Amino acid sequence: MRLALAGINHRTAPVELREKLAFRLDEIPAALMHLRKSGAKEALILSTCNRVEITAALEEGVSTEALLDPVVSGRSGITLDLIRPHLYLFEADAAIRHLFRVAASLDSMIVGEPQILGQLKQAYAQAREQGTIGNCLDAVLTRAFSVAKRIRTETEIGQSAVSVSYAAVELAREIFGSLHKKKVLIVGAGKMSEGAARHLIRAGADEIFVTNRTPERARDLSELFQGKVLPYESFAAHLGEMDIVITSSGATGYVIQPDMIRRAIEARKNQPMFLIDIAVPRNVNPGVNRIEHAFLYDMDDLQRLAERNMRTRREVAEQAESIVAEEVARLESRLRARELAPTIVSLQEQFEAIRQEVMGRYRPKLGTLTPEQEQALEQLTRAIINKVARGPISEMRRDAETDLSAVKTEGELITAVRRIFRLGNG
Repeated sequence: MRLALAGINHRTAPVELREKLAFRLDEIPAALMHLRKSGAKEALILSTCNRVEITAALEEGVSTEALLDPVVSGRSGITLDLIRPHLYLFEADAAIRHLFRVAASLDSMIVGEPQILGQLKQAYAQAREQGTIGNCLDAVLTRAFSVAKRIRTETEIGQSAVSVSYAAVELAREIFGSLHKKKVLIVGAGKMSEGAARHLIRAGADEIFVTNRTPERARDLSELFQGKVLPYESFAAHLGEMDIVITSSGATGYVIQPDMIRRAIEARKNQPMFLIDIAVPRNVNPGVNRIEHAFLYDMDDLQRLAERNMRTRREVAEQAESIVAEEVARLESRLRARELAPTIVSLQEQFEAIRQEVMGRYRPKLGTLTPEQEQALEQLTRAIINKVARGPISEMRRDAETDLSAVKTEGELITAVRRIFRLGNG
């Protein structure tokens, strides 16, 4: 068997194509069975908004492009020729390295994001349930999960915000420390404010208030967070109760003015207030920045922080890549050693069978031997076959310790030994 991987992702294919190739969760079991019929002994399908990848342990002689059979089959307008320019194909160590990088989010649109590891684990669990995970993929995938954990433990790849929403949470933590029981007011019903609110809630803020010119939209958004609606005409009177204010309304002028925040800070007895202005044009008068204890950040501020952190993550990613390289080499060595064991056992059994056959043929010609002579004959013949076997076994073990990329997938020396000594399928 040989390990192979075929796929497309956000770097190689436009979203229009990724959408057409994506598998729904309920389509994957049938696709895995299709792969089995196409020559895959083991198989796994990872399908997300940013990638569709099929990994398999293939029988000898089966083309890596056979992995695409379930992708092309039954999909209107999808052909192999259409996919091929966007496709990447990996085998052996290159496939292992790719899976390790995917699990560690080094191949993600946002390096360091945690979602992909969970998605890969879900794909593994689904394939296992369908019976398409065997020794090969189990060894590679479980190691990929360990590598991802090691990278998150030994590097800071996931510790800095790289999206505007995450950046808002990071800034809020700098201001308040803990966000536990902090109150959040959302002014407007934009998608960006919704995203920021979700991240703030995950970070500990647990009371959400929503206000909007259209009461129905305020009500819809508040229901997402089990929040409360404040009338748009009177939300200013409640600003003093809020720790965090997120604005994303479509108003053409400033919705929040400095005097409103000044009164709110007085009502809060100078406790800090954090304002996130995600609207374009801006909703909060920049003069708010001059008010003590008020911290105002707009889209440009958040974007600069996100970009700075992205640069940091890219630097950390270099450290993560060296961990991946180390772990790929380690797994290759283990897989090669595991591949080698059956050949060594077969070789030893073959030599022992030859010894027994020759002994059976010539032993009667030696007449009566003493127990000591019988023992000496056994030792002599065993020593001969062990001496003959030592050379090929030593060479195969040494070969198993070399870099897999320098040797063909099945192992040229192992294949040659199996053929020379007529071992099984060699």
